[in-house]
Amino acid sequence: MNQNIKLATAQALIKFLDNQFVERDGKDNKFFAGCFGIFGHGNVAGIGQALQQFPEFKFYQTRNEQSMVHTAAAFTKMKNRLQTFACTSSIGPGATNMITAAAGATINRLPVLLLPGDIFARRNVAPVLQQLESENLQDISVNDCFKPISKYWDRINRPEQLITSLPEAIRVLTSQADTGTVTIALPQDVQTEVFDFPLELFKKRIWLIDRPRPDLNAIKRAAKLIKEARKPLIISGGGVIYSGATQTLSDFVKRTGIPVAETFAGKGSLHYTHELNLGAAGVTGTPGAVEIAEEADLIIGIGTRYSDFTTASKSAFQNPEVKFLNINITDFDSAKHSALKLVGDAKVTISELSGILGDFRVEHDYSNKCESLRKEWNKKVDQIYSYDHGIPAAQGSVIGALNNFAESKDVIVCAAGSLPGDLHKLWRTANPKGFHLEYGYSCMGYEIAGGLGVKIADSEREVYIMLGDGSYLMMNHEIITSIQENYKLTIILLNNNGYASIGGLSESLGNKRFGTKYRYRNSQTDQLDGKTLPVDFVKNAKSLGAEVFTCTDIESFKKSLVESKSKTKTTVIFIETDLEHRVDGYAWWEVPVAEVSEIDSVKSAYERYKFNKSKQKYYL
Repeated sequence: MNQNIKLATAQALIKFLDNQFVERDGKDNKFFAGCFGIFGHGNVAGIGQALQQFPEFKFYQTRNEQSMVHTAAAFTKMKNRLQTFACTSSIGPGATNMITAAAGATINRLPVLLLPGDIFARRNVAPVLQQLESENLQDISVNDCFKPISKYWDRINRPEQLITSLPEAIRVLTSQADTGTVTIALPQDVQTEVFDFPLELFKKRIWLIDRPRPDLNAIKRAAKLIKEARKPLIISGGGVIYSGATQTLSDFVKRTGIPVAETFAGKGSLHYTHELNLGAAGVTGTPGAVEIAEEADLIIGIGTRYSDFTTASKSAFQNPEVKFLNINITDFDSAKHSALKLVGDAKVTISELSGILGDFRVEHDYSNKCESLRKEWNKKVDQIYSYDHGIPAAQGSVIGALNNFAESKDVIVCAAGSLPGDLHKLWRTANPKGFHLEYGYSCMGYEIAGGLGVKIADSEREVYIMLGDGSYLMMNHEIITSIQENYKLTIILLNNNGYASIGGLSESLGNKRFGTKYRYRNSQTDQLDGKTLPVDFVKNAKSLGAEVFTCTDIESFKKSLVESKSKTKTTVIFIETDLEHRVDGYAWWEVPVAEVSEIDSVKSAYERYKFNKSKQKYYL
């Protein structure tokens, strides 16, 4: 006879989540570290009461629904997707605030569970506060907006629907190939309704995170392709790190002499001192990585989805005979660019491929050239790090001072603006988890919330968050949460009084930084080109509870780093930087330019655009 337990829907949900585990390589752990949330009338009586009843499922109070999903995404990224958080919100704006970060989690292939409150399933009190009404159907709410950005979506209209919905949700969240945002919309009346749930639903369940292997014949074909290549290049993506394959990749590169270029998500795949680590790939790539990519006759993509920043908008690989070999856990990504597919786990696939290759090694002239290019770039980085720009400081010099100060296990966190490109090229990463960039969605405002997620995931590491004034103004409130939970963050706030990255892009397109500087409206020109806006970032950060250091130059910045490390609560180090002083770029990124214009700078930009576009190709 089946045994049941009488629980409210929300109580059953939390009890179920608390008993989900994952296992990889013989080690298991709880899949959910707890729940981030903000309560409103759509979830306080249901989910709120359940979290109070089951305190072992730890609840964290946050300040913004978008930022709590960023925090969850950063946490699971730091945990190599082996652990995550649930996020609960009320109905209406509480739910839709999560959409931006939910899209980012799916784009970045990161598992996050969203539990937004919803309208009444029984409908008799409709329209409720914050309900979106429709004239021709009654089974939608604002939560339907999550459908295109969720890897799994459901609405629980009856308590017993949890029994079939929840296992499917966890199946998707723990799938290495299909993971992303999972949304379970919870009508507020259903959250509190009771059902006799089977006890079996709440037994400890372990989801195996396996290491699938490609077909042996495919591996043999891949080995043949590599042996035939004279100038192969590995593009290392985030899948290498999620798989725990960094040492395996290092051994493979040492044996074969094949150089590596790293994507944003893949930076840290190799130690920065590795003689065949060319550094950053693509649009924000190093000169050596750009040059070798242009010449390569075989691109070996490992754990990469080939974003336009990686392929330089399909212009990076110029060899007319170039072929592609992709190792990826997803069939979708492994098939890109008409590649020979090795669908499987990066760690075991690299290892098995290495065994079949035997003593194969590329020609010494090729690997020697790559080593030489790496050394040349390191000299350039030294110059940028030691460059004294005066006041305001150069962004590259600030990065250098921080990189030289930080320990190898420390983590740099960033997401948007001009900083990601400079960090991708310049940051010397000595640890697979030392470089944390959200660049799949490049979401302004991710930085502080994401840094909190990193710190919760590994409190033993110093977490340095680098962001500009634009990102800080968008979302700084999780400073309060870091202080409330006693997670110390070190926030490096660079003020250049504008959107530096888009301003630079605007200038390259002939648009002269229009609308990208933080200025008063000029009464004479009616344009935003008046005096600089009077934002007091120091007082703002202090008002949120942080300890603040104000720097005037690089030397005072270095002293502030030393002082801030001794502090036990979140600190903000503030420094002015030059809006227009940038690290050089070495590759092209396609942003369309107006074909006709009365402005000469736009006409010139269009001619450059046509030239670069002529180098684009389909990789067939």
